[in-house]
Amino acid sequence: MEFGIDIPTDKEFDAVALGLNAVDHLIVVPSFPEFNSKHEFISHTLAAGGQAATAMVALSRLGMRTRYIGNVGSDQDGQFQIESLEQERVDISCLKIIEGARTQSAFILVDQPSGERTILWKRDQKLALDPDSIDRAAVTSGRVLLLDGHDTSAAIRAAAYAREAGIPVLLDIDNIYPGADRLLPLIDFLISSGTFPFRMTGIKDLESALKSLAATTGATLIGATLGSEGVLAYFQDRFIRSPAFNIECKDTTGAGDAFHSGFIYGLLAGFSVEETLRFSNAVAALKCRAIGARTGLPALEEVEAFLGAR
Repeated sequence: MEFGIDIPTDKEFDAVALGLNAVDHLIVVPSFPEFNSKHEFISHTLAAGGQAATAMVALSRLGMRTRYIGNVGSDQDGQFQIESLEQERVDISCLKIIEGARTQSAFILVDQPSGERTILWKRDQKLALDPDSIDRAAVTSGRVLLLDGHDTSAAIRAAAYAREAGIPVLLDIDNIYPGADRLLPLIDFLISSGTFPFRMTGIKDLESALKSLAATTGATLIGATLGSEGVLAYFQDRFIRSPAFNIECKDTTGAGDAFHSGFIYGLLAGFSVEETLRFSNAVAALKCRAIGARTGLPALEEVEAFLGAR
């Protein structure tokens, strides 16, 4: 099935993302700790992460031109994030350093046997994106706009600018943020975590919840990523299941971000819906090869070789 939408071609960037970045402390443990217990951890890794920023890094590794819009604090972690994005050739001319703020951080427990993770995060309120500071030219400088919906008012402003410019908007969302009901109608591609459709609609059956979201948002495609079960998408009154790939999983941190980058790549490359979902699953699987949101992100040649062998 084809997406059947027009996408601008005369843009400075292939993709622009507005949203979160973070510095992650990844702690690998032999098993998830019980309450009121003590355990020796296996390893500790400091790495750059965050939904929107990581997706742009992933797309850059796939050979696309990317821009990230967001805020960091005036601390060492902020400089660490800036350097990580510069090294990956992500444009950060619209990234702002907020004086006196602390960069968002996360402590991530990674279960060694399964690679599944639990995230504890904290974000300084000073880092919130002001909707009045959103630059129309910046958010419409790409062929696709990616949002995570965290700073909802700013995301709404950016999505409205993109819609006026005929730029498709992709939303990566896992929590119900205040004002999400006003953001969703501005989204063209809504691909959420597996639990978001239940919580947003109150419907316990996933297929029914996706159909309900499609009816209330008007998005071209609605999908939910399901970890080891792949993704379930609803498109043109049809459900499409695309299975995940089996891989030795070291860490699932950032797998959803990688999936969204794969989706944007497939959309811009002219893949069919089915090919795009398969490609996205491959990017997400390869990411899981290593500890950290970005360490295992593949180059395009790696994805093509991986898919060609299956």
